[in-house]
Amino acid sequence: MENRDNETIKFDCSRGCTVTREPDTGEFDCEYRQGCCKLESYNWLKGVTQEQYKDLFEVRFKNTRKGIYINASGQGIKTGDLVIVEAANGHDLGIVTLEGPIVGRQMKCKGIDPEAVPLKKIYRRAKPFDIAKWQEAIAREQDTMIQARRIAAELGLDMKIGDVEFQGDGTKAIFYYIADGRVDFRQLIKIYAEEFRIRIEMKQIGARQEAGLIGGLGVCGRELCCANYITNFQSISTSAARVQDLSLNPQKLAGQCGKLKCCLNYEVANYMDAQSRIPKVTEPLEFEDGPAYLVKTDILQETMYFSYEKGSLANVYPLKAYEVREIIMMNRNGSKPESLKNDPEPIGPQFISAVGDDSITRFDKPKKSKNKNRNRNGRSGGKGNRPPKDHS
Repeated sequence: MENRDNETIKFDCSRGCTVTREPDTGEFDCEYRQGCCKLESYNWLKGVTQEQYKDLFEVRFKNTRKGIYINASGQGIKTGDLVIVEAANGHDLGIVTLEGPIVGRQMKCKGIDPEAVPLKKIYRRAKPFDIAKWQEAIAREQDTMIQARRIAAELGLDMKIGDVEFQGDGTKAIFYYIADGRVDFRQLIKIYAEEFRIRIEMKQIGARQEAGLIGGLGVCGRELCCANYITNFQSISTSAARVQDLSLNPQKLAGQCGKLKCCLNYEVANYMDAQSRIPKVTEPLEFEDGPAYLVKTDILQETMYFSYEKGSLANVYPLKAYEVREIIMMNRNGSKPESLKNDPEPIGPQFISAVGDDSITRFDKPKKSKNKNRNRNGRSGGKGNRPPKDHS
């Protein structure tokens, strides 16, 4: 890779490899690029061998499609090899991304039972001819997707073609589509078969799965969770936002797929656990110097803030959840604490910027004074009105 011209290297992030074409022979050289794949699994059992998993491998195809295959070739297969695998019709080409006992863990997570459903086979390692044919099929995917969208629009079908994936031998293509309801695409498949001269497979996906196929960056600055590690999408409702006391703003709660963000479910359990220790305050707390009203609650710190002025955030006093519970019991028994004002005023959270205490305006150029000429003429109370300096 170091001796090659960088201009001839193509980074295929949808399949997690680099493709280089030799200028002399015209042959393609593909190398597995670990870390570039969507839904990549880290092999934390690397170097560990078990006899029962020696012939099992995870083979990756385009985007998030991957499967478990058994090596029936008799050849030595290792991670990073391009292999020819069994398909429903013909054969496919993929990249080996996992080997060893970690494959057994993946099978358990995905509920794959080789005794119930036999695993598909790895025929052999890919030859230069197979790789060249694979690259020719890949080169057709973009144009095929554009034409497929145009044909679907002409037929007036309420669907969207999200992606197209060609099989390794170029005889079949999977069309991933999104639709809100049922779509009768029998006529569409006939037109596709005549137009593209291949076998057609239509696969419906959801908006979250489409985001995982395409990939991208979230508002947090990190890779989308659906493209990074999420395989099973759980239902998400606005109750997750309510539990975390978030603003029910659809623009902030929705992800790039247009659905509620998957990360809304990440901290729900922590918030529900903390809320179980926070008492419900339906009435103001009674003190000797007057009632105190609840104005806000810090759920994770289990701190509740009260003010003597209803709805005011001017003068608030913090109380821990267990202290509020004790005061509620005192009020029910007819007694009142002295006052909240004896407690120190709350100190808000201190935020420190990444650049320290420096002002961000230090990057701005200093503005020139507009009164420079006027000051020279002795106007507007500038330097012209000051007494001259004594240079003696």
